[in-house]
Amino acid sequence: MEIRVNGKPETVPDKSTVGSVLAARELDPALVSVEHNGNILERSQLDSTTLAAGDELEILFFMGGGRV
Repeated sequence: MEIRVNGKPETVPDKSTVGSVLAARELDPALVSVEHNGNILERSQLDSTTLAAGDELEILFFMGGGRV
């Protein structure tokens, strides 16, 4: 099925979860925040949130930094 990840179309297997999309990308859930159809998910929801065709994910990466 087709979903959008960070604004780009991506094909994922039927019954995929947000957690399985992160795993396929080798992303550590502790290092990202995920927005699913406009709602920010708690880490505890990643493996239980099943995706449907047309869903949109935004995967946001934490970045360190600050003033020098």
